[in-house]
Amino acid sequence: MTYYLGVDGGGSKTIAVVTDQTGRVIGLGESGCGNHQLGVELAKDNIEAAVMQALRQAAVVKADIAYAVFGLAGADREADFKILRPMIAQLGFSHHDIVCDTVIGLRAGTKQPDGVVVICGSGTNSYGINKHGDHVQCGGFGYAYGDFGGGSNLAVEVFRSVIRAWEGREQATLLTDLTLRMLNYASVELMFHDFLDESRHVPHMLAKLLFEAAEQGDTVASMILQRQGEELGLAASAVIRKLSMQDDVFDLVMVGSVLTRGDSRYIAPFIARSAQQAAPNCRLSVLTMEPAAGAILLAMEKTAPAIEESVYASLYKYLAVKEAPVEWVLD
Repeated sequence: MTYYLGVDGGGSKTIAVVTDQTGRVIGLGESGCGNHQLGVELAKDNIEAAVMQALRQAAVVKADIAYAVFGLAGADREADFKILRPMIAQLGFSHHDIVCDTVIGLRAGTKQPDGVVVICGSGTNSYGINKHGDHVQCGGFGYAYGDFGGGSNLAVEVFRSVIRAWEGREQATLLTDLTLRMLNYASVELMFHDFLDESRHVPHMLAKLLFEAAEQGDTVASMILQRQGEELGLAASAVIRKLSMQDDVFDLVMVGSVLTRGDSRYIAPFIARSAQQAAPNCRLSVLTMEPAAGAILLAMEKTAPAIEESVYASLYKYLAVKEAPVEWVLD
């Protein structure tokens, strides 16, 4: 029997999965933050904890793993890999690889080795790999470096829209009442001064209000979501052009809680419009399997000539994306 390990290390949680060659999940492990940019020792301890939990549940040891793939948030640049290579090597897997979590998100959302992914969770990112194996990332470093949106920044857009409407710099919006209710303030003025006086940070959960307001026909909320879609479409289009994928047939996978847990009607059409202008044959899809499944598929491709359809079916059975939790947590 051949075994594989796939790890999805994010900013809030780390998931480790052990499967056999059929895609049957025999071990699962979960722990906290796996992003070294938020603490190297913290990430190391959490990744190891999730991995060991998955191995114990699978009743296998490290030497039994044919290949392990670690898809880690923050694995963006060579400076990151200089930290991550020795960290992951210390775990003791003879055959392993480290990729950015965008890579496993893409692989989990398509049945072919090439494609493009746009991510909109707490932040945004885009990545693609073409049929020749060339790959490129666009974004992922924040607003100052060209990005727009993601749950953190969308929450700020909600907050500032409420302030601007209160001050008369922007039209009235349903976001005002929704925000006051969620944050338990009687008025915008009270909220305004309390946030300033107490140096409060805008909570990420405000981002979800955009979909609620847009559903009720709010123009301000709809425009913010439209811009999010357009910006993601621009990033995808840049990846497509850089990889010369304009004439290719591939999946453009939407990943991240804003896209998978929000109502994609308000974002997806604008992603599609931009991306399909660049590559008319690309197919827009929403991620339906946990990104850890992508890590498993990448691990399998290191030792197997092709992935059988039954493997995808088995992985989906165990690792289908679950419905959003009530608190709408941003990954």
